[in-house]
Amino acid sequence: MAVGGAGYVFRPSDAGGVAEAIEVARGEGLAIALRGAGCSYGDAAFRPESVVLDLSNLSRVLSWDPETGTVDVEPGVSLAALWRLTIGDGWWPPVVTGTMEPTVGGMLAMNVHGKNNWPRGTLGEHCIEFDLATANGESRTVSQKNDADLFHDVIGSFGQLGIITRARLQMKKVHSGQVEVKAVSAPDLGAMLSLTDDAKDKWEYVVGWIDTFARGRNLGRGLLHFARHLEKGEDPDPAASLDAEAQNLPANLFGVMPKGLMWHFLKPMTNRPGMRFVNFGKYFVGSTVGDEKVYRQPLAGFSFLLDYVPNWKNIYLPGGLIQHQSFVPAASAEQVFRDQLEICHEHGMPSFLAVLKRHRPDPFLMSHAVDGYSLALDFPVIRGRREKLWSMVRALAEPVVAAGGRFYPAKDTALPGDLYRSTFRDGQLDRFADIKAKLDPDRVLRSGLADRLIYED
Repeated sequence: MAVGGAGYVFRPSDAGGVAEAIEVARGEGLAIALRGAGCSYGDAAFRPESVVLDLSNLSRVLSWDPETGTVDVEPGVSLAALWRLTIGDGWWPPVVTGTMEPTVGGMLAMNVHGKNNWPRGTLGEHCIEFDLATANGESRTVSQKNDADLFHDVIGSFGQLGIITRARLQMKKVHSGQVEVKAVSAPDLGAMLSLTDDAKDKWEYVVGWIDTFARGRNLGRGLLHFARHLEKGEDPDPAASLDAEAQNLPANLFGVMPKGLMWHFLKPMTNRPGMRFVNFGKYFVGSTVGDEKVYRQPLAGFSFLLDYVPNWKNIYLPGGLIQHQSFVPAASAEQVFRDQLEICHEHGMPSFLAVLKRHRPDPFLMSHAVDGYSLALDFPVIRGRREKLWSMVRALAEPVVAAGGRFYPAKDTALPGDLYRSTFRDGQLDRFADIKAKLDPDRVLRSGLADRLIYED
């Protein structure tokens, strides 16, 4: 259950430095764990007594073509730097996470998805090619055209098959820096899933929030937000809304409170009574004055909700938090999510935040996606209840496995490896082992996450 440990940090500034780090680690018999911005919630970016290869200094934009929307970047370029570069020319990243802090390398390593997974898929589907440094000393350019198998093996493999040192991405053309948003309430879980499914082909972005404290006939009630990009001509002043400065998140919340202080005010509410009150209030407002409301919002404001409150994770100190995200086929989702919400109540640990999304399969080897839904659940780690929390995560995961679902490792700290491995039923792990043996026979590339979920030794 350890989620920390001492190691050695190496920060190369170019691809040559990456190759040097690999050579040194191999010579010393050390493993290498890769780190971008460290946004994964668990043990993806470290391994005790190993080299942590911090790629944040490889942060150069190598080329940008505003005519075609293609961009070449090093792996340490952040999502924030990426959209700020391209938005003024009318381009936006086709897939974004809930925070703008992750790096391109990290996002490809985890093959991140967004609120538009149904129409756009994962970020890897918008990658054209990448340069890969392997642990056996090779460097090669891999693309969907010249090496499709390896391309789909590497993206989403947690950085275990090689180190991406350059990536070429295709951005999405937009005609405004705003999106049109519609807010809709749902009285129970069945309605949440139905409304989400109905919206998936009509809206670019679909995301739901669930009041995890509600039970009985209200179990799974929540709020949904749908959004679409504005068509050409709908924005009366697109140049203004596409200005990167117009996308800056507000410095103050509610117009008065510096957002850097906000977590201090939220921390006293980070307990079961406080979160029950917050959840009830959020649903009450959203299902009354906010229901069916349509409004426009800047792209960054809609996309990066986690960045509205800097250092928001501090509200979970001293124990921190974990997240469990399940992906369940559509036919089984309502029953599995219903079971999961009840399991949380039975254990006395309802989730403090629950997010629902609609998904589709993708062609990547270690894909987490299914034709169905995902439910992400946040839990505080409280002294004296850690063992019980980890036990509950197993209980949450078992019905997912039984339903043919999968899990998202970027969000995970506590998932048992046997359950994770059992979700791959079509030879993916054998294929992964074969590629690993060819590209990294000495298993130089390792991480706490991979040790826990992939490698059984």
